[in-house]
Amino acid sequence: MAIDVSRIKKDFPILEVEVHGGKRLVYLDSAASSQKPRSVLDAMDRYYETTHANIHRGVYAIAEEATRLYEKAHADVARFIGAPSSRGVVFTKNVTEAMNLIAYSWGRANLHQGDAILLTEIEHHANLVPWLMLKEERDIELRFIPMADDFTLDLADLDRLVDGVKLVSVTAMSNVLGTLTPLRRLADAAHAAGALIAVDAAQYVPHLSTNVAELDCDFFGFTGHKMLGPTGIGALWAREELLEAMPAFLGGGEMIRDVRLDGWTPNEIPWKFEAGTPPIAEAIGLSAAIDYLNALGFDAIREHEVSLTAYAMRSLKDRYGDDLTIYGPSEPSMRGGVVSIGFKGIHPHDLSQVLDEEGVCVRAGHHCAKPLMRRLGIAATARASFYVYNDEADVDALADGLETAARLFG
Repeated sequence: MAIDVSRIKKDFPILEVEVHGGKRLVYLDSAASSQKPRSVLDAMDRYYETTHANIHRGVYAIAEEATRLYEKAHADVARFIGAPSSRGVVFTKNVTEAMNLIAYSWGRANLHQGDAILLTEIEHHANLVPWLMLKEERDIELRFIPMADDFTLDLADLDRLVDGVKLVSVTAMSNVLGTLTPLRRLADAAHAAGALIAVDAAQYVPHLSTNVAELDCDFFGFTGHKMLGPTGIGALWAREELLEAMPAFLGGGEMIRDVRLDGWTPNEIPWKFEAGTPPIAEAIGLSAAIDYLNALGFDAIREHEVSLTAYAMRSLKDRYGDDLTIYGPSEPSMRGGVVSIGFKGIHPHDLSQVLDEEGVCVRAGHHCAKPLMRRLGIAATARASFYVYNDEADVDALADGLETAARLFG
């Protein structure tokens, strides 16, 4: 069933907002953070209005209900990503914390001087900086799968690159290029080399049906605010035996079973990695976001985004030709709903400001991917990113805004 964008737009209160003297808000920055449907907002409000209490310790009714809803969120996430059980789902505040958890806990327990891990040239800083920090601390080796000229990963030398590494850690989809990486092929190569594989799936999970068992990954992180959920919550899924063996990341309440003056005993997973009062309302909002996306259906979501991305790439190039550069694979089915552009030599920040005056929200900058920007030979791009509430009229508004910028900057 095709997505009815006109109906979906009504579910998002912010899309009723007018800006700059009555102009329609055209939100094209979902790769940074998606908007939230009313059902997510209502679920969080309902919790705060009727159920708020701290979890796991209270035996009174609302505390028990809050605990039930929070643990239900673990189970909802596990089903959503095809995990075998909720024991492997650790709530974090975002995917950055999820990737840092892998580096600080598993990495510091298993990587030593001279050990190697394999990344790619298209990584977001969240899956690069933690490993650079560990490199400074432990003198580990970082290898990189290069980007090919068509903006995909160049896997010609994969067997050599993966040989002897202990971990392969990759993005599932580039937040700059939209490039979808061949996760199962990379997982198979990692496992054949005796390595584990970690996946930064922040840009993947909101848009494509996900099954961690079929992908055969070992670690898998994503974030709620890019998939219609609230900020402040993400998740790390990992194989249970890995979580069991990993040392705790943060110390304090909830993550302990016992504390003595001379030592302590960690809690069971996943609570071993969820120190302190967790993001209870946010977990409930994430459950509501999962329900909303499941109701739309990921086949329909993917079909809509491929179609809209194809329309955007075609209409922008038809209108502006060589004045406009689109970074990323030329085939829309090989990419997500992200279109990063360079336009007529206009600085992306200037372009973004002009578009904002027209009510069009795009992201300008290096998109937390500075090494990739250097690889592309540019400092920044202007990035439009699409989601379930966007349609061709939004793309047309972007195209019209570019014309306004062209007039202003000559």
